[in-house]
Parts: sequence; structure tokens; C-alpha cells
Amino acid sequence: MNLHEMKRPKIKKNKKRLGKGHGSGWGGTSGKGHKGQKSRSGGNIPAWFEGGQMPLQRRLPKRGFNNRNKQDYRIVNLYTLQKIDKTEFDISLLEELHLIRKAQANEKAPVKILATGFEIFDKKISIKANAFSQKAKEVIESKGGKAEVV
Repeated sequence: MNLHEMKRPKIKKNKKRLGKGHGSGWGGTSGKGHKGQKSRSGGNIPAWFEGGQMPLQRRLPKRGFNNRNKQDYRIVNLYTLQKIDKTEFDISLLEELHLIRKAQANEKAPVKILATGFEIFDKKISIKANAFSQKAKEVIESKGGKAEVV
């Protein structure tokens, strides 16, 4: 038998048989020590329990407010549209150009066009999106373009 053909031997380790007499090595207290909560049956302590000390989640102050009706948008700014050599945009094209993240199955966030960088924006474009800021819509239409809400 060659060295590269050798395999580790299979080792069968017997199960620890608790409470089966002193001869087994696990008799008497069955490896649980003497007395105390952890030695009793059902004596388990939750992972978050801190021994009666004021728990962490109650020591820390409550902060902020989460509005459950808040609408999250995937945003596109006008200055990013300025850099691209196209005049017609829709949501699928914006995803294809990696200007916005593709909507996963669980999260279909609408697309909103914002007016950031409107000072340098000078293209006539036609764009379809779920929402527009008021300023973005004004700027697109002032350049002769079309802002269509889908």
C-alpha cells in the first residue's frame, strides 16, 4: 500500500451514557456538578439573560422614528442622464444601463427622477418613470423634453 492510498481509520466513539452508575464515569450527578439552576432538569437560561442585571435592550435609549408608510425610491439624477447619449429613457433601460439597481422579486421600489445637477442639464429627453420631483419635471419640459409618469 502506497502512502497516497492510505486512509484515516474509522473510529467509532461510544455515546456518553449519563446516569448509568459510577462505573461508567458519568454516574451520580451525570456530569452536571452539584446543585444550582444548571444542574436541574429544565434548568436552562435564555441566551439574553444577564443574571438579573438590567438587560442591554432596556439600558439603551429608544432613538428615532420609523415611518411604516414611507415610500422608498430608486433615484436617478438629471446630471447622470446628461452624460448618456440617448434621448428616450424608461425604467427597463435605466436598469440595463446600471443607473438604478434592478428590482428584486420582493422589493419593487418605484423610480424617481430628481433635479440634482439641473444647472448643467441641457438635453431634450423623453423619460418614463414612476415619479418626478417638481423641479426635475420643470427642467425637462423647459428643455423641450417629456416627463411621463408611468
